[in-house]
Amino acid sequence: MYRFTKISGEGSMKKEKEKNRTSDAIISLKRIFENPVSRCLLRHFTSKGRLDSALEIYCGIRSPRGIGERINAFVVGKAIDKGAGVFGGRKEDFVNYFKDPVPRRGLSLVLKSIAEYGVTKPQKLVAPFLVVWDFTTRCNLKCKHCYANAGKAAPDELTTEQAKEVVDQLDEAGVLAVALSGGEPTVREDFLEIARYIHRKGMYVSVASNGTLITKEFAKKMKDAGVGYIEISLDHTNPEIHDEFRGVKGAWKRTVEGIRHCVEAGITTGIATTVTKYNYDNIPEMIKLAQKLRVHRFIAFNFVPTRRGRDIAETDITPEQREELLNFLYDKLLEDNGLEVFSTCPAYARISLERVSEGEDGSIAPTHFAAVELKGRAMALADFIGGCGAGRNYCSIEYNGDIQPCVFMPIKLGNVLEDGFENVWKNSEIMEKMRNRELLKNGCGECRYKYVCGGCRARAYAYTGDILASDPGCILVKKQRI
Repeated sequence: MYRFTKISGEGSMKKEKEKNRTSDAIISLKRIFENPVSRCLLRHFTSKGRLDSALEIYCGIRSPRGIGERINAFVVGKAIDKGAGVFGGRKEDFVNYFKDPVPRRGLSLVLKSIAEYGVTKPQKLVAPFLVVWDFTTRCNLKCKHCYANAGKAAPDELTTEQAKEVVDQLDEAGVLAVALSGGEPTVREDFLEIARYIHRKGMYVSVASNGTLITKEFAKKMKDAGVGYIEISLDHTNPEIHDEFRGVKGAWKRTVEGIRHCVEAGITTGIATTVTKYNYDNIPEMIKLAQKLRVHRFIAFNFVPTRRGRDIAETDITPEQREELLNFLYDKLLEDNGLEVFSTCPAYARISLERVSEGEDGSIAPTHFAAVELKGRAMALADFIGGCGAGRNYCSIEYNGDIQPCVFMPIKLGNVLEDGFENVWKNSEIMEKMRNRELLKNGCGECRYKYVCGGCRARAYAYTGDILASDPGCILVKKQRI
């Protein structure tokens, strides 16, 4: 079996300062509003749209309307200035960064959440950072591991107008980002229309695709519609193995062409690889291919045996292989080669914290989409973000509007059009349990990293039927059983 080898020497990630400004603001403002008096003041500013208005005024987007808005903007601005000062930042940098509606929306979401729930570990949110929307059941491939059983169109797929109503509700709730997935989302005739509608609402738009249908022209249209990031699935560097796994001949070639078209169009592009025994040994070569294709990100997805994936549950890698893989990915994350390397496995945060605690210089990856440099703030941010986000800072919506804790957890919590998105998010008993790490059982419940990792809830549910059970793929859980 191929062994992942550690890279000799110490690597360092080249990070632009703006990549850390959101985390700087979150941590500093979190500290400022930890006490009850500050939280009471924060409640005042987060009600009736005061906070959003104050941030717009602070950033110079518009002028205050009356003395009340002027006072609100002054107080909020002072808090942000203090946060910038804590980390040696300049006010001008923070102002310019938060002129972008997406970071500003994210900061507003964090502050509203602290006002509503106080500072929790991990942080509870009044709305998710990310909603993955399985936009359609239609797909032109027949992937062995498909969590959606995608193929033909479902009779109850949302219409264009219904889809826009979903977007309106996500906007009203304060959702930061929406990822259009499927099935294959680009097969919907209104795909670009809905993507553009999400973008105009001020939410970040990303896409999860197999890439086979993306021509040069379509990639440019996606860019124009406001798509900021696309994640394209690729399972192997060997075209025959990929095609066999995806069930369609020629899929590999068309997927790679789609990746190239997205990169050329200027869309931030990532390659997503679900790791199984089919391709575990091929991950180093996959990363080399990602570098060759000049993509921005490589993500190793945790395999979750759900729906069609249950038929190949025996291809899941062992806890030992997963531990070795995560350490290898972390080594790659530290390399200064322009490629961000992540994993959807929440234990990735634990790996990075362990490695740094052993004296290595580096970054932590508290999520599968971001890494931050360490300047005495690692645990604070990791505790805040909290590893597995299912039902806590992320959820999914099905093609018919059904809400789930995660795309890999087929548990209906309600329906956007029937029950209201914000109502389900705030009042679901299942999601409330998933937000409380004190309820985790056995190995995950006893683990010192339960606040920064928490185990993959989807894997726990797929293997045991219990959303609070231990993640069977974790090496620490296995060691506790021995």
